[in-house]
Amino acid sequence: MQWPFSRRANALTSSAIREILKVTEQPDVISFAGGLPSAATFPVEAMQVATRKVLEEHAESALQYGPSEGLGKLREWIAAEYSRDGAEVRPSQVLLTTGSQQALDLIAKALIDPGSRVLVETPTYLGALQAFSLFEPEYVSVASDDQGLLPETLTPEVIEGARFLYALPNFQNPTGRRLPLSRREALAAIAREHDLPIVEDDPYGDLDYQGERLASLRSLAPKQVIHLGSFSKVLAPGLRLGYVIADDALIAKLVQIKQAADLHTPSFTQQVVYEIVSQGFLKGHIPEIRTLYAERCQAMLAALEKHMPEGVHWNRPEGGMFIWVTLPESLDSTELLTEAIRERVAFVPGAPFYATAPQANTLRLSFVTVEPARIEEGVRRLGRLVARQLGGTSEHLPLV
Repeated sequence: MQWPFSRRANALTSSAIREILKVTEQPDVISFAGGLPSAATFPVEAMQVATRKVLEEHAESALQYGPSEGLGKLREWIAAEYSRDGAEVRPSQVLLTTGSQQALDLIAKALIDPGSRVLVETPTYLGALQAFSLFEPEYVSVASDDQGLLPETLTPEVIEGARFLYALPNFQNPTGRRLPLSRREALAAIAREHDLPIVEDDPYGDLDYQGERLASLRSLAPKQVIHLGSFSKVLAPGLRLGYVIADDALIAKLVQIKQAADLHTPSFTQQVVYEIVSQGFLKGHIPEIRTLYAERCQAMLAALEKHMPEGVHWNRPEGGMFIWVTLPESLDSTELLTEAIRERVAFVPGAPFYATAPQANTLRLSFVTVEPARIEEGVRRLGRLVARQLGGTSEHLPLV
């Protein structure tokens, strides 16, 4: 059967990360590829207790269809949490989604026409590019450095006609960088002055190793900012529960679009999450995640210092799950990955994270799912591979 795929469907490509993960499922591969939270942080016991309570006390509503906007009491909890950030949030301004990836899809459907200008960081989250590209925007990559987006490059000429700016201010995927407060304030001022919508994607904000959050973009420009959050990194990604905070008019349109997609996010999942978070569980749980991730981040930074040859650079993240590595310009990380997989170690090449002008000598390392001893060994293998490519030799390295 020759299926008559639409032009939009024919333009789709597979996620580079998902394709790599198929290779790294083998247990002898040390994988720094997946942007997955550590399973050691999953609150299994709390989930068991909450699930039992929901089935015993709320089974009828938990197993039934629910409102497209989401569970009312969970929306109230989210609104109360974010109202402490300096800008009042009403429950009517919260939409629960099936993961924050669905939120990106809904926003793209609502705001992007073919040829619409969309501003993105350099580099940016691959999953967002996949969601947006389906609707054929014109990407404009905004200049960035080791601290993130450079607000001064958002000139009136760049902003003109833009549907929105997509940004991840906290421990960005893929780079792990965090936007300083001064740049947040400058960016918010630009958004207010030019009425520039900003999509603030923030799945990692709670993962500051010191527990010191910076002001959200939404708190600085509440009328212009669409805030995306998720329970994937603080509870478990298998729950597939995210949320959008925006003004009522946009939320109403997103609800209409969501109704055409899945009617509503699963009622049972929402009930279980509410039972967990409403009892204050996250206040004790998130610090445990931060401690584990900080330990593994330091292990990787130490291993990079020890094993990477001269000319390789990387950032030192203050939170999150990723380290961004820049190789000498003569190297291509996609070619390096082929050699790395032979040596049973994996990472994600950096090129797919660029909307325009990809930099082939970059790569992303994720450290949170790997124990320190294996981090050391994996980085050792990578360092020797990089040194070998710089030296021009083709001999295979031993695994040990």
